[in-house]
Amino acid sequence: MGGVNIWNAVQVAESHSSEIPSSSRTIDHSLSLSDMKPSILELCKDLFKQWSDLDESDFSLETVSGGITNLLLKVSVREENKNVVNLTIRLYGPNTEYVINRERELQAIPYLSAAGFGAKLLGVFGNGMVQSFINARTLTPSDMRKPKLAAVIAKQLCKFHQVEIPGSKEPQLWNDIFKFFEKASSLKFDDSEKQEKYETISFTEIHHEVTELKELTDPINAPVVFSHNDLLAGNLMLNDDEEKLYFIDFEYGSYSYRGFDIGNHFNEYAGYDCDYSLYPNKDEQYHFFRNYLNHDQPHAVPDEDLEALYVETNAYMLASHLYWALWALIQVMILFSIITKVQTVSMSLKL
Repeated sequence: MGGVNIWNAVQVAESHSSEIPSSSRTIDHSLSLSDMKPSILELCKDLFKQWSDLDESDFSLETVSGGITNLLLKVSVREENKNVVNLTIRLYGPNTEYVINRERELQAIPYLSAAGFGAKLLGVFGNGMVQSFINARTLTPSDMRKPKLAAVIAKQLCKFHQVEIPGSKEPQLWNDIFKFFEKASSLKFDDSEKQEKYETISFTEIHHEVTELKELTDPINAPVVFSHNDLLAGNLMLNDDEEKLYFIDFEYGSYSYRGFDIGNHFNEYAGYDCDYSLYPNKDEQYHFFRNYLNHDQPHAVPDEDLEALYVETNAYMLASHLYWALWALIQVMILFSIITKVQTVSMSLKL
């Protein structure tokens, strides 16, 4: 397997982590882009002192992507020497601490960046982070299943799994699933109709399924690696000219089981429409496994190694469904609270 110079990466990350500028400022996630711009400018000037004397006209702002958990902005800065610097600002969505461990994410990013993964962390602030801009396009689910790209993703994932992040190496999968379960099972809606529908969910049955699956997967003894845990098409970027693939967004990253990370990735072949007829067949999975286990000589991988990884991956693939199902239930409450807040503000403005 292709190696990563782990100790050098750790040393580099530790030597630079204290140099990352920080600000206590927060940005209102609900503002329009034009209303947000003054706050973004002040944040940039606060974090990067060399830009403190630049005018508003030297900054341009555009939305890259937006969702429940993140709003990603691209900022272009024309410096005094006319050089243009591009960076990204990621704003955390409201209440995302329910499902994301930001401390864990910020701890991992410098080490992953030093090992060659993702954008470089340039600064942190009250409700987000600033990173270098990656000039690449986001993949689609259909891209991921193309044999050439699947082989590249497999090779990159193998290297990703070799990166060492300081701290506990205990797998977090079941801790996270049970944490999601506790939060999802205790949610209450103010809207009685929504609460009535929510109560039709059998959390007793879900708890039984989680416990049973844990008991079924424990004997597999899957390797524990630092996992991305959210390797969907939107978190894979490709620079076609340089033929360089990037993994991005490590907010769900943690030490976990190798099979979960691969199985979760395979589930993402289904896309946002969840068409599971697109889940990779055994031949497609074996192609991925060969390149994951030995990219230099993929056809030299023994059949027994392929079969073992096949069993491991497809067992933990089931855990991926439970993980994101519970996550989605929590997101419903977060989204509903946001909609309610917007409606309340809108009504007050009309009065």
